[in-house]
Amino acid sequence: MKGTYVRGRTLEEHIAGQMKDPKFKKAWHDLDTEFELLESMIKAREKAGLSQEQLAKRIGTKQPALSRLERGAFKKATVETLQKIADALDMKLVIKMQAKRS
Repeated sequence: MKGTYVRGRTLEEHIAGQMKDPKFKKAWHDLDTEFELLESMIKAREKAGLSQEQLAKRIGTKQPALSRLERGAFKKATVETLQKIADALDMKLVIKMQAKRS
């Protein structure tokens, strides 16, 4: 299996090296919540057997807009949009506040 290389190292090796920088490590971990939401949304859509186009139609948008959301551009997504997606996938949207990890 051919890996992705960055400056002669695999992507995983490059990221591991970058993690030694506290600023990079913090920025990386600050994205954990977004990555978790993105992954759960894609998995729920796939489990429901829906294409992006089918889900987009259910929530009243177009496939390219849903594609952008699934590629991580959902920072600007409204709670209303996330709720529509959850409803269309027969899921429950849960938003909560909790203490940050140290």
